Amino acid sequence: MSVKIELNHKLHVLTRKEELDSVRVQGKVVVVIDVLFATTTMVAALAHGAREVIPVLDEAAARAEDERRGRGSCVLAGELHAETLPGFVHPAPLALIAHGVRDRTVVYSTTNGTVAMALAVPARRVYCGALLNARRLTEHILAQHAGDTVLLVCSGSGANFNFEDFYGAGCYVERFAETLGPAGDLSDAARAARTVYRNSSLPQALLECRLGRMMSARGLRHEVEFACRTDAFPVVPALEEGRLRLVG
Repeated sequence: MSVKIELNHKLHVLTRKEELDSVRVQGKVVVVIDVLFATTTMVAALAHGAREVIPVLDEAAARAEDERRGRGSCVLAGELHAETLPGFVHPAPLALIAHGVRDRTVVYSTTNGTVAMALAVPARRVYCGALLNARRLTEHILAQHAGDTVLLVCSGSGANFNFEDFYGAGCYVERFAETLGPAGDLSDAARAARTVYRNSSLPQALLECRLGRMMSARGLRHEVEFACRTDAFPVVPALEEGRLRLVG
């Protein structure tokens, strides 16, 4: 068994979900970030009245969950390698909201964001973070988990670094530092993410990154711009027994 790295700072950024394999997450608070679009979509769905969002690893798991609950009782949404799964609702936030989520259970599968959530399960608490809910989620963590180590986990793409997730993590670092001040004990990765956040402007930063360009080329510029609505929704989605629900 490999030895897990024990992180020594109170606020740390993991630049890819794969780094969760090498660090000790037990006893820590994890915020999973996938700005384009998994966590943005899940935050938006809950803010627009979804009863819960069930993040799953793949299409088969999503269909199995739907069967278990009664076929057709859930909203199935998701993608694999940026292609919408057959028969599923498009996984971008505005598309899912337009489909209708109020009082529904959404079963959601993506290539990266929902996988990151599964990897983070051993943590003390797992939250779903996007630019949309950065301030409210930060306030909640500061109030409920004072003194705990917080890991801001960028989902990335496959094993690759994604600019937009690192930018999102930097937004959270900025929010935490506004309250914590010099006592903020930031790792170098957290400081780097904050520097990126402070020196990049929206929506250009997300529209010009690799995934933002790809989404815009597919006619989804409006979805990218929606993901840039920092602090738009004061909601706190927490993972409990495999389900994301609003708390606090």
